[in-house]
Amino acid sequence: MIVALVVTPEGLPLAYAMFPGNTAAKTTLRDLLKLIQQRYGTAERSWVMDRGIPTEAGLEELRRSDAKVSYLVGTPKGRLTKLAKELADKPWQPVRAHRRVKRLPQAGEVDVLAESGARISKERGMRRRKLKARWQRLKEIQQQDLPRDQRLEQLGGARDRAGRAVATRVPTTVEAAGPLTFQLDRAKLRAGRQREGRYLLRTNLSADNPELLWRCHLQLVFGEEACRTLKGDLGLRPIYHPKAERIEAPLFVAFLAYCLSLTLRQRLKALAGGLMPRVVFEKRAALQLLDVRVPTTDGRELLLVRRTEPDRDVALLLARLNLQLPPQPPPRISLPKPT
Repeated sequence: MIVALVVTPEGLPLAYAMFPGNTAAKTTLRDLLKLIQQRYGTAERSWVMDRGIPTEAGLEELRRSDAKVSYLVGTPKGRLTKLAKELADKPWQPVRAHRRVKRLPQAGEVDVLAESGARISKERGMRRRKLKARWQRLKEIQQQDLPRDQRLEQLGGARDRAGRAVATRVPTTVEAAGPLTFQLDRAKLRAGRQREGRYLLRTNLSADNPELLWRCHLQLVFGEEACRTLKGDLGLRPIYHPKAERIEAPLFVAFLAYCLSLTLRQRLKALAGGLMPRVVFEKRAALQLLDVRVPTTDGRELLLVRRTEPDRDVALLLARLNLQLPPQPPPRISLPKPT
């Protein structure tokens, strides 16, 4: 499915819309623009989309819209390759700590190259783990005594597990007699290393304020992250239904959870700056409610409903959030079951 999230400039969610995943991107964008205008009226809005939604024709429709429409969209990696030389001459502009951007004005819009230090570390760590796993797997296949056809089958499975990007950096050769040779393509490795933590955006927003562009892009990142992580938190698994309303039900639950998560994020800004909702969820998971049942000699049962006492970190977190745990409930005695 394709999900559209309507948020305020501060990132607070207002509504969502769902479209079939096999709908053409151009049709989806046109219908979504019409739907949002019908529900919330014609107003100046900014559309933030990943690279899989907009097309050149769709962006042209946004630019020709009666209402003033701004957009910030992701681009395919091929566009970054195409503009690499022009972007190389542009200076970096700091946005936040360990984040910076380059701007390249084009006809009616601006290409923005963004770089994140945290994303560089993450992607670099992922690349190293995948390369190490592929190298180890190729060594295992090399040492196996297999005919050429079976060795090729093993290499096909190893390539699928490693992924195309990693597989092309360690090319393999299988001779007619069956021996396997492989080596590291250092040129592709250097080219991929230069792109780690970087992505290219297109926008018709004013590029004079890189902080605004970054904040708009983060709203898309938060929404995509919520779709991935909240489903796990809520225990929502993939469900296949022939009716749209049943397909939308898990999405509605995830949207409510996203609203609560964003509300908690806004509250944490005022009470505990720097603390993220994910940390709160993990800390509060240590609090549990237990039912202790003790049988008595006269056939009755003593029920003790008890919560675990918070440790020092959880107690400090509750204090910062101005939350108090309820008192332990009194024990209850149940009557014996009639025979």
